[in-house]
Amino acid sequence: MITLLRTLAMSNAHDAQRSLSLIRALQLASGTLPVGTYAYSQGLEWAVEAGWVTNESTLDHWLKEQLVASIATTDLPILLRLYAATIENDDALIARWARLLIASREAKELIADDCARGNALAHLLFDLGIAEAEQWLTRKDTPFAATTALCAVRWGIELDDTMVAYTWGWLEGQILAGVKLIPLGQIAGQRLLFELSGQIPQAIDQAKACSDDDIGATLPLLALASSLHETQYTRLFRS
Repeated sequence: MITLLRTLAMSNAHDAQRSLSLIRALQLASGTLPVGTYAYSQGLEWAVEAGWVTNESTLDHWLKEQLVASIATTDLPILLRLYAATIENDDALIARWARLLIASREAKELIADDCARGNALAHLLFDLGIAEAEQWLTRKDTPFAATTALCAVRWGIELDDTMVAYTWGWLEGQILAGVKLIPLGQIAGQRLLFELSGQIPQAIDQAKACSDDDIGATLPLLALASSLHETQYTRLFRS
């Protein structure tokens, strides 16, 4: 009986640790995280204006292409490497991958979006007592993935949960933007979120299999939409 109680106690301790990791991942993925995600459409506002995205089906196609050909081949593979470099406290490697991610953005607004969210998360982490976040506060190359990796490692969030949180945050933000811009009903938005979120595990597997040489993406319409958004006459979003 004593042995059984000890086993159960150890199991409960592990479960509690796992539960805390999931709770922190939910906080990181939450739309209420004060990093300004709601302010950016990442070119979607122009795509709607131009008639490229007009309904639930075309929004699904727009986001699915980005998930498979950009998030899974650029953001997530670099996030994975930033996570590992943060565990090793390898500042030079962290800086290298952060610069590569910024260099992979194909338009001015996409860079500004990424760095603004990364900087905002750095301020939050510094306020919550993570001293290493201070180095990101004044830098111009502060991608959201870099501060996400720092947050995840210091909060004890497991790698897979970190990648899910990052992807979920991007997907939810884009769908909310689409619901507002097209516009779509909330139920349609939830259908899209349900359908596309089911592909997140596959995107993570794809990212894990991505070699250093395979990192990168080319999405001409996304780059064009983001570039043209800079001079769009009326705008709700900053990108």
